[in-house]
Amino acid sequence: MTIASHLVELRRKHDTLSEMVEQAQRSPGSDALKIAELKKQKLRLKEEISRLSQH
Repeated sequence: MTIASHLVELRRKHDTLSEMVEQAQRSPGSDALKIAELKKQKLRLKEEISRLSQH
């Protein structure tokens, strides 16, 4: 897998997590821990995307 294709996949996963966070935040009774975990995953992906983009 090339870096470019890996970046595309990471961005796709990041976008999916963004949608999941938005949906969870809009839902009454959402689990705050689940939302926090999704946000952490999203941040890790963003950091990985940033790191790979600099090469």
